[in-house]
Amino acid sequence: MRLGSGRAALIGLGKGQGRQGGGQPEIALLADQVEGLMADLLVRGVEDGIVQELKKRAGAHGRSAEAEHRAILAAALLTPHRRNLAELLAAMPDVGLDADFGRQDDSAAPADVFS
Repeated sequence: MRLGSGRAALIGLGKGQGRQGGGQPEIALLADQVEGLMADLLVRGVEDGIVQELKKRAGAHGRSAEAEHRAILAAALLTPHRRNLAELLAAMPDVGLDADFGRQDDSAAPADVFS
């Protein structure tokens, strides 16, 4: 972590060399340490195809690429985890024996309810 002048801090994540160096993507978080203000996120070394798709998606939603990037991050990180079927079944309480829930034989003639 490198502290800048005043209230800002720069936190570098990753060991990329940016777009020109051909390294891995690099992310920097420029955080203002004053409570209540939002941080800036800088992502370097993103493939051109990803940038173009981000711009297409932003245009389809009628917002800037920056706003689309914020929406994608919020959807990915702030929405509750959606459980799959196995997780839902495992979370069900033990309420009895399997025999308690056996199928009833309903092959007999239906009762005449209109007589």
